[in-house]
Amino acid sequence: MKLICGLGNPGREYERHRHNIGFMVVDALLSRVRAELNQEKFQARVGQGTLGGEKVLFLEPQTYMNLSGRSLAEAARFYKIAVEDILVIHDELDMPFGRLQLKAGGGSGGHNGLKSSVSSLGADGFIRLRFGIGKPQGPNAKDRVAGYVLSNFDDGERRQLDELIALAADAAETWVRDGLATAMNRYNKRAP
Repeated sequence: MKLICGLGNPGREYERHRHNIGFMVVDALLSRVRAELNQEKFQARVGQGTLGGEKVLFLEPQTYMNLSGRSLAEAARFYKIAVEDILVIHDELDMPFGRLQLKAGGGSGGHNGLKSSVSSLGADGFIRLRFGIGKPQGPNAKDRVAGYVLSNFDDGERRQLDELIALAADAAETWVRDGLATAMNRYNKRAP
């Protein structure tokens, strides 16, 4: 069994924010496999389905981003899922909008959801699907990061969003079916 966890914040007010791209990709995967998040456990919305011929546990933590690793670790322990069989989908400020990158392990890059995941799992070797959201530019850009990730995509980004979410879902499905190396070769080089 594999575990695919999308990072985001619960509640309608956060639904379409850049920080919730992980939830959006999980939702796209669920619609592909005709499954839904029909259980509430591990402080998360949970569902199961078959993707790429493999049973997958889908997870959307409801703890808010900074504590999302708790849900992930609880689910992984309960289902005895190895760290290398976990895919965490998250927004990435340090990549241009729409760029995708799969990788195994690494630091958190300041992403609080990843920090929480590494801390709660006690390991950093899980797979990450980084979805580029770009970052604010200009003077005082660093001071505007929190507001930026907690804002909706702009009109130009929204026009491309469905296609990019589908591409990210393709990358996740390729990881499940064909493994990390194949998924990385296929999706890491693509420009948005």
